[in-house]
Amino acid sequence: MTAFDRVKKLADDRKISLTDLAKRIDMGVNSLYKWKTQKPAVDKLQKVADYFNVSVDYLLGRTDFPVETIAAHHDGEDWTEEELEEIERFKEFVRLKREKK
Repeated sequence: MTAFDRVKKLADDRKISLTDLAKRIDMGVNSLYKWKTQKPAVDKLQKVADYFNVSVDYLLGRTDFPVETIAAHHDGEDWTEEELEEIERFKEFVRLKREKK
């Protein structure tokens, strides 16, 4: 999956068009569509990653996990990989719920 494909999926999941996304993050209207044939600039990748709260590595396809690490602290308690994945799913649920308001 290309960076364009990942961005398109993230936008579709949140029910926003790529044109709206570009406007929201102060990019040219057709900038994201250029990613189909051109490598995106680092600063543009970072803007999109920040907007969706995912890592640049995720956008580039270097990982299938949208967020590299989770900063969680709970007095002496370690989180299992499954628990961290559940936390990520819950964060996504809350983020989507907030966007629907």
